[in-house]
Formats: sequence, C-alpha cells, structure tokens
Amino acid sequence: MSSLSGSGSGAPSPSPSSADLARYLEQRGELGKPWMWHLLRLTKLKEARDSMEPDAYLRQVQEAHADLMRLGEFWKGREAEVFGGRYRPSTVLEPLPGSAEDR
Repeated sequence: MSSLSGSGSGAPSPSPSSADLARYLEQRGELGKPWMWHLLRLTKLKEARDSMEPDAYLRQVQEAHADLMRLGEFWKGREAEVFGGRYRPSTVLEPLPGSAEDR
C-alpha cells in the first residue's frame, strides 16, 4: 500500500482511496477511534464530490464538520486510553448519531 507510506523522494504521495484507507485503518486496529471514522467519511465525500451537486456537497461537508466538532475534547483526562491504543468507545451514545436529537 504505497499510497499510505512515503516514497522517500520528497514528493507528496497521492491520497489513498477510501477502500485503501479503510483496509489500512482496520489492519492497524484504528477503526475504534472516532476521529478515524471522520477521516474515512471525508475521504469518501472527496471521492463523491464530482458526482454531487455543489450545494449537496457543501451541506455534507458542513455536517461532517459539525459532527467532528461535537467530538470536542472527549479525550481530556483519557489521553493514555485514547492515544495509547487502549481506547474502547462507549456502547451507549447519547444522542444517537444521525437521530433527530443529534442535530
């Protein structure tokens, strides 16, 4: 998966596809981290951009941004758990993402 590792030539490597990114995150055990889901979401949105109406794309980007901002500083006081590889997301999410109460 050369697109996720630098080539060493100094030139930026192309962004990975959402499928490549998902495989990479899964192999590294990173899919339990909420910010990784946002990265994957934005990658998929970037891929779909050309097939979307500009207003729809903008709306999706704004929703993704709002969702990311709602993560806030959930990690404060939990740095070792979250960034040390022992993060386990809560089984109960309040409010359920995407529900009417979430927006």
